[in-house]
Amino acid sequence: MYSGKFSVSTKAHMQFADITRRAGQAVTESAVADGILYLFNPHTTAGLTINEGCDPDVQHDLLGVFRTIIPSSYPYRHAEGNSPSHMMATLTGSALTVIIADGKLQLGTWQRIFFCEYDGPRSRKVNWKVIAG
Repeated sequence: MYSGKFSVSTKAHMQFADITRRAGQAVTESAVADGILYLFNPHTTAGLTINEGCDPDVQHDLLGVFRTIIPSSYPYRHAEGNSPSHMMATLTGSALTVIIADGKLQLGTWQRIFFCEYDGPRSRKVNWKVIAG
């Protein structure tokens, strides 16, 4: 098994940061030809997702829908002021698994891996583990 972490710096309060290249570098570092890449985000106001990466309007639309279905005006009991961020992070989740074949991530043509920032801008970490198999 090979593992590590990499940093993600976000520039906006809500942002989908494409981390596909960084994830691919983790696979290259491991030299594993076939297996899985496991990504874990240890933050409660951010998430991970796989979605379309070629048209930035998809990310814009996703964030717009999240803002619509998770109101900032709800009477949240959590007093830090970032409750909507916690709700959004629950929607996208904190971990992803991607198959590795022939030393490459097996993503669809349009798919990219995104770090989903909901409480930025911040400097964040993503933990990774490559398991051969």
